[in-house]
Amino acid sequence: MHEARRPGAATTGAALLCGVAAVQWLPALPPSTWIALPGLLVLWASLRWPRLRLPALVLLGAGWAIWRGTLALDLRLPRDLDGRDFDVTGTLSGLPQVRSDATRVVFDVDHATLGGKPVPLHGHVRLSWYDDAPALPACSRWRLHVRLRRPRGLLNPGGFDGERNALEKRIAATGYVREDGANHLLQAGHCVDGIRDRISRGIAARVPDPHDAALLQAFSIGDTRGLDQDDWEVARANGVPHLIAISGFHVGVAALFGVALLRLLYWVWPGLALRLPRLPAQAAAALVAAGLYGALAGFGLPTVRTLLMIAVVALARCSRRAIGGAQTLGLALIAMLLADPLAVLSAGFWLSFVGVAFLMLCLEARPRGLRGFLHELSAGQLVMTVALLPLTLWFFGEASLVGALSNLIAVPFVSFVIVPCALMGTLLLLLAPGVATPVLKLAALFAHAQWWLLERMAAWPGAHWYLPEVGPAALVLATLGALWLFAPRGLPLRGVGLLLFLPLAWPVSPLPAVGGFQAWVLDVGQGLSVVVRTRGHALVYDAGARYPSGFDLGEAVVVPALHALGVDRLDVLMISHADNDHAGGASAVAEAFPHATRYAGEPARMPLPMQPCRAGQAWRWDGVSFRVLSPGPHGTARRNDRSCVLVVDGEGGRLLLTGDISSQVEPAVASALGSARPTVLVVPHHGSRYSSDPSFIAAIAPRLALVSAGWHNRFGHPHPLVLGRYAQAGVPLLNTATRGAIEVDAPATAEPAIEVTWRQRRPRYWRE
Repeated sequence: MHEARRPGAATTGAALLCGVAAVQWLPALPPSTWIALPGLLVLWASLRWPRLRLPALVLLGAGWAIWRGTLALDLRLPRDLDGRDFDVTGTLSGLPQVRSDATRVVFDVDHATLGGKPVPLHGHVRLSWYDDAPALPACSRWRLHVRLRRPRGLLNPGGFDGERNALEKRIAATGYVREDGANHLLQAGHCVDGIRDRISRGIAARVPDPHDAALLQAFSIGDTRGLDQDDWEVARANGVPHLIAISGFHVGVAALFGVALLRLLYWVWPGLALRLPRLPAQAAAALVAAGLYGALAGFGLPTVRTLLMIAVVALARCSRRAIGGAQTLGLALIAMLLADPLAVLSAGFWLSFVGVAFLMLCLEARPRGLRGFLHELSAGQLVMTVALLPLTLWFFGEASLVGALSNLIAVPFVSFVIVPCALMGTLLLLLAPGVATPVLKLAALFAHAQWWLLERMAAWPGAHWYLPEVGPAALVLATLGALWLFAPRGLPLRGVGLLLFLPLAWPVSPLPAVGGFQAWVLDVGQGLSVVVRTRGHALVYDAGARYPSGFDLGEAVVVPALHALGVDRLDVLMISHADNDHAGGASAVAEAFPHATRYAGEPARMPLPMQPCRAGQAWRWDGVSFRVLSPGPHGTARRNDRSCVLVVDGEGGRLLLTGDISSQVEPAVASALGSARPTVLVVPHHGSRYSSDPSFIAAIAPRLALVSAGWHNRFGHPHPLVLGRYAQAGVPLLNTATRGAIEVDAPATAEPAIEVTWRQRRPRYWRE
């Protein structure tokens, strides 16, 4: 009987990955011993029965991920200390982000006290320093008075998961620096980030155009602080975000630079080969150069993956062992999972490893020489664009259909022209600053030309391709379709792989029947935004806030939610009134859907042209009536009471959207509403004590009440008195602060009901 073969590096890595990834779907983490002990038993049994080795590796991967996940969660600020003020000492980590409203830093806490007593808080803390923040040099050590909260994010269809990101980056708390005379610098520090900051400032001082300097900072050392949201839009439209920050290819160029320097040394001193063999020395030089550049680039995930692969090859060369591409990638995967299993929470992990795996599989037998290089360059971009399309849509909700062409142009130009030139300028900045200026200006000229072309291509049709939220089944099928499509020659019916993309490209998106509607009260923090959809039309009521920092909830939450819900055409954008928490995101929504009809309760205060919203306006879509109940033709003195009040009447029930009206307007709204029907009420003014009068609640008699408010907001919304009023009336009340986005289903044949809340729909162990 032949002994079963031991699993290779690629198979071992895949088995560990299956175990680690499976844990990320759990709503809560069990004790790691529940998985690790059975895994060890199965591993021991596999010595006798080799077929059990892969299941043992899966179990060990799961146990390892559970243990590391538990440790990461234990780092978070204790719940009973949430929202308190602390005195902390620690060191700045990374590069400070200086904005118009605040300076934002990551602060590594090594000691914290509350009221003079030590508290168990260590690790990374994200801090904002508002008003007149002092200069915050990288690596400096400070004593600060701060207010901290546990990491918590908004949760919406198609939205960014801030709590997952916090876990991946080991963020223990978030907060801001309080005004305190005791805030002071303890010690200036020296570290790699300090060198990165010096290089960044050197580039800014030598390149006249700030945008060109920002591009060069990103290409050189991965410093993207100078790039704004428009820049990332251009990058996403061309499918090149991986080129803007440091990609694995850039690290490979740095490794080749190290090899070239060593070859130059051997050419100058031929006798060195008698003392130090050439091939092992070149491998070591490649690893050292790549490691130094990786440190300057901030050790991003693609950088670390490439470094691990270079390290595997270098060790193989030094030990004079042959190693294949799949084995190299497998060993890098194993090393990454053992070092940080929570890296699988990052989109970069999957795009990086899956992309390289596809290239190895599909371009293994390429021709040699220049023809082979050109084939790899052109075919590689097609493979990467199609193969990573499912993952791109899964993580980001959009993809670029011009990405293959953009990458075909940008990848060689950035990798072989801009990056080498930028690397040379960076090296001169460190060694001979006086002669670095012309090299950096030349690199900036190349970057400017490349960006000019990318901006033009970003306006092409298909540059932004949005699809409804991708389900796990569609993701798996499309990935298998890509494998089938690009499999080596000899596999029959490869074109059939395209059919497996159909669930991804044409997902099933259930629409309400005629006479029914759906609504989503989005989680926009302390603000309001509601999406209403009938069978063939869509409306957005309010759009959340826009903050001085530039963070726009219309852009970050409302527009992605519309795309994720399959809304490709918006008919009406209605802004209740012009307060920032309702109207701040309106411009972003209007820009994304320019053909929508726009109404506002205070059009004169809006930043964009809008029609006035007046009582009596009405229309009908797909058997559903829409009526404006307030404000009246003569208006009112109070801004909040100028809110558009809209009622959506379906055959099974109604939805009442009230903006920020107070108890002074509520009687008129209740009177205009007419006969009683099953009603879902969006609670006025986020649950302010001056709204939701008991008589109003009694007149409306809602079956459900929904509050849109921020978690632990400074206004105390919803007020305990208001909660008591709804409880006394027997009305169930749900809050987006605790539930995330709330979906209401109002079918034509039944009363409106809560379909799902987003924290209920996607429970994960890292969520509060």
